Amino acid sequence: MTDHTHAMQDLPRALPLQGASNFRDLGGYRGHGGRALRWRRVFRSDHLAALTPQDLDQLQALGVARAVDFRGEAERAAQAYALPGVACHPLTIEPTVVQRAQELLRAGHPLSAQDAVGLMQETYLAFVDANAPRFAGLFRLLLESDAPLVFHCTAGKDRTGFAAALLLLALGVPREVVMQDYLLTNTYYRPPTGLASAAPREVLQVLWGVQEDFLDAALHRVDAQYGGITTYLEDVLGVDAAARAELAARYLQAA
Repeated sequence: MTDHTHAMQDLPRALPLQGASNFRDLGGYRGHGGRALRWRRVFRSDHLAALTPQDLDQLQALGVARAVDFRGEAERAAQAYALPGVACHPLTIEPTVVQRAQELLRAGHPLSAQDAVGLMQETYLAFVDANAPRFAGLFRLLLESDAPLVFHCTAGKDRTGFAAALLLLALGVPREVVMQDYLLTNTYYRPPTGLASAAPREVLQVLWGVQEDFLDAALHRVDAQYGGITTYLEDVLGVDAAARAELAARYLQAA
């Protein structure tokens, strides 16, 4: 199917895979000059270790050739995968919020939902600063080739959510649309069942979901500390005007 045909109709954004609940296409969002992101080119997802043979057939049909894995070392080891015909690129970001929550619970601190929100916001601030080299790595891969790519972490919501926001903003997608895409995790993501936890239900709801406050914390840091997304892309992620033009040429439909 040509890009032209894709432009005429919106394809399903979420792919109904059995082994991943948060696998979504970033196509169709309108960026610079009202040009839509190409469909079936960039995907975001939760982890890919539980995909079924039918899921793998779907991925193959989509032409997915590259997977970018933002999970930490222990997460990657516990749920390893190798997908036939897919090159895997690990860009490691350790899941600090989960670790911090576990430390607090082990130390006997009862966690409130408000504590959990604070931990999540800290995590997002670390994305902007400490973890920037990993997000820069994603942009390098996107610029190297436009072979269909999926990027993911464990739940496909935080590390993946910030990566998706950066890419959409770099392509000129308005911030409110970027936020809508970010919040779709709450519609699609199914947390793993049978997680025994000392945390109360309202805390787990915070940790397993997304809230505007989380992404806003990161974007506010980008604005306040770096003077906005364009400067941040240039100075911190190495995505200059030429790189942004190249991204637009590769990932936006022709005007």
